[in-house]
This record gives sequence, C-alpha cells and structure tokens, in this order.
Amino acid sequence: MSVRKLRYFLETHGLLIFGLLLVSCMALAAVCAPWLAGYDPLRIDPDAILLPPCLAHPLGTDALGRDVFSRMLYGARVSLQVGLVSVGISISIGTGVGLTAGWFRGLADECLMRFVDIMLCFPTFFLILAVIAFLEPSLLNIMIVIGLTSWMGTARLVRAETLSLREREFILAARLSGAKTARILLRHILPNAAAPVLVSATLGVGGAILTESGLSFLGIGVQYPNPSWGNILIEGKETLGVAWWLSLFPGLAILCAVLGYNLLGDGLRDLLDRRSR
Repeated sequence: MSVRKLRYFLETHGLLIFGLLLVSCMALAAVCAPWLAGYDPLRIDPDAILLPPCLAHPLGTDALGRDVFSRMLYGARVSLQVGLVSVGISISIGTGVGLTAGWFRGLADECLMRFVDIMLCFPTFFLILAVIAFLEPSLLNIMIVIGLTSWMGTARLVRAETLSLREREFILAARLSGAKTARILLRHILPNAAAPVLVSATLGVGGAILTESGLSFLGIGVQYPNPSWGNILIEGKETLGVAWWLSLFPGLAILCAVLGYNLLGDGLRDLLDRRSR
C-alpha cells in the first residue's frame, strides 16, 4: 500500500482506527494483566485503605486497601470474556434462526419470526434480571443469559440477507447442480451474509460489557471478591465523597470499552459498505 493510499485510508476511516485502538488496548491490558498488575487484586492491606492515586498505587486503593489498578486490569479480563462468549452464543443462535427462516420461508419463517417478535417485546435488561434472580449469580450464568437474550437482531439481519441471496443466480446454479441445502447454506449463503453479522457481533460486545457492568453494579453480576468494573463502581458509590477515584476510573474504563466497540462496529459497516459499492 502506497503512502497516499494509506493516508487516504486513515482520513476516511478515522473512527475505525480509533475504535480498533481502544479495543486493542483493552485486549492487551486483559491478556497482560498478570504481568502489568503490581499487586494481587484480592490482597487486603489495612495500612493502605482509601489511598488516593500515587506512585505506589497509580489509581489509588479501595476501602479494604486493595490496589484499584490491579483490580481494573483483572476486571478487563472479565469484561472481555463476557463480551466475547455471550456474543458468540447470541450470534450462533441468531444466525441459525435467520438462515432457517430465510431459506425455508412459509410456516417456519412465520413461527420463528413471531417468536423473535415476542422476545423483542420484553425489555432485555429486565429479562436478564428476572432470569439471574432464579439462578446462582456466576460469571458462566451471566454469559449464557446475556447470549440467550440478545440474538434477535442478528436473526433478523441474517433472515433478510438470506431472503435476498436465495434468489441470486449462483444459488440457483448450486441448487440445479444438486447441492444439498446444508451445503448451500454453509458454503454460499453464510459467507455472503457475514458482513452484517460481523458488524452486529462487534456492536454486541460493547452492549454485553455494559450489561455485565450494570448487573455487577446491582450486586447480581460478578460476585466478591472477584474484581469487575461494575462492583468497583458500587464500592465507589459508598465512598464517593472521600474516594472519587473508585467511581471515576472504572466509569472511564466502561466508557472507553463500549465506545471502542461501537466505533469499531460503525467503522466496519462503512468499510464493508464501500467495498460492496
């Protein structure tokens, strides 16, 4: 790529580059947390309670003397894990439902899409709250519940793409050549419908991180003593007048993570649309 083309790409896809930078920083911090953290995130130090940011503790300490910077790094691992696993579940379900509804149409399409409409009638966050209330609040349950309640948008996207693609000439040629339905769906329909699914998945990671943080803030997400950006925030709520850093830094981390994935998703959508044109 020439310098001129590279400059043009940077100028026209600035949001994509900025979002990718934020996401990469979060992923790097999560992966390298054991080496970047200067303290054990669970270590209690009675002599370092509610210390403001300083050289020894760059982001201060909490009410139990635990290093906030170390807890933030390990909290990034939780957020990244929740985002990727829950989105993987939702994309798998949504893609399967969308392919089935768009390809077979008729009764299958009507039944599946009406079920999607019913699911969309429930506020997602309150549906998650209701399900979590009956389950043990653990990281695995949170990932599964978020994934099982956020696949509807992907199903609609894949269905629309499948309805459009199934009438194209190369699909008709594959059917006339005797290709089975499963082969057509996996080898021809799915790769050509991957662009909107990729954008939906990227945007969904940010939403999953925000949902997990909200659940942890309410006390039904990641449980103590395991660190999470949400439960660090709830600690800050109790000491907001004397320990502002407990609210500021996890709030900024959530903001940057969600903003990064949203910008990355928007940038990918613009990039893929331009290529298609």
